[in-house]
Amino acid sequence: MSQTSYDEAYARLFAALRFAAGKHRDQRRKDAGASPYINHPIAVAEILTRVGGVTDVAVLQAAVLHDTIEDTETTREELEREFGADVAALVVEMTDDKSRPSPERKQLQVEHAPRMSDRARLIKIADKICNVVDVTHAPPASWGLDRRREYLDWTERVVAGCRGVSHELEEYYDARLQEGRDVLGER
Repeated sequence: MSQTSYDEAYARLFAALRFAAGKHRDQRRKDAGASPYINHPIAVAEILTRVGGVTDVAVLQAAVLHDTIEDTETTREELEREFGADVAALVVEMTDDKSRPSPERKQLQVEHAPRMSDRARLIKIADKICNVVDVTHAPPASWGLDRRREYLDWTERVVAGCRGVSHELEEYYDARLQEGRDVLGER
């Protein structure tokens, strides 16, 4: 890749980071420390690059934008205008319909995972890695052990449908899941 291509890629990625930071600026995670929400999408993109070796800028942009439609007032059209149809489509693949009850949304994630594009499945695995680490080490204050264990079990069902896209991400997920089970104890 030429220097100009690298510069353009970095500019596109930083534009997505700036956009996501603006959209999530007033949001906090559910952990006891109420950490800034933007830390999560940044962590997802970091896992994709560091562990998965992902260099596809559209995938990394979608990773940092993956919760914007679901958790902010962002629309698909806005993402298309700012980042193109490819990135917007990836974000839409990652988006839950918040009008549905939580148990239904969770089941739909399990059912939808095997039908996602390979690029979206990469993001989904990285997202679940980050969530497993958070639920293990910095869970929502109101979550007891059983709920945390159930969450880990659910992520395993989602990731099962995503397998086959990155041995490195899958292996890393498996290690983080085992670590979570070790920390939380088996039922």
